[in-house]
Amino acid sequence: MIDESFDALPNEASLPSSALSKLRWRSRRGLLENDLFIEKFFNRHAASLTVGHARCMYALMELADNDLLDVFLGRPHSQAIAQQEDVKALLCLIKA
Repeated sequence: MIDESFDALPNEASLPSSALSKLRWRSRRGLLENDLFIEKFFNRHAASLTVGHARCMYALMELADNDLLDVFLGRPHSQAIAQQEDVKALLCLIKA
């Protein structure tokens, strides 16, 4: 469920404010623990997010809540998405 408004944009492009709003809404989760990680991330990095960050975030949001929490906590998991280099970089920002 990726935002099509930035499909043609390169990963390095700044995330448009309308796309940031959609991403924030899509990132709302059922587990409070996930929301705490995500809210902290947006509070610190919203102004500097790129289209590439948004694409990775949308990919993470496809995970079930418990799987996402496992990824955030660095627990051993079998989620292939967490092994991608661009997602690893985003996870470093989220966990910072």
